[in-house]
Amino acid sequence: MFFALMFVIWAWATSVSSIEGFAFVQEQMAGPLGKFVAIGTISALTYHVLGGVRHMIMDLGYWEELQSGDISAKAIIVAWIILTILVGVVLW
Repeated sequence: MFFALMFVIWAWATSVSSIEGFAFVQEQMAGPLGKFVAIGTISALTYHVLGGVRHMIMDLGYWEELQSGDISAKAIIVAWIILTILVGVVLW
């Protein structure tokens, strides 16, 4: 996610610097590499958010036992994979 954030910051700074910069970033994001980077960035952010929600639920005292924690971890991974596939289909 750290490297993705560097790309996002670069793309934002380039796109707001000039009309040519915006066109350049738009052209890069329309290509396969740009789409791959976008899917990867959104995928990492989605996993981070899902994991964060899981930990907040655990802070409330749920899913702290070994069995329920294992099930919730696997459920988060399955949800993340499904959401990543959906994002990939939408962006591609």
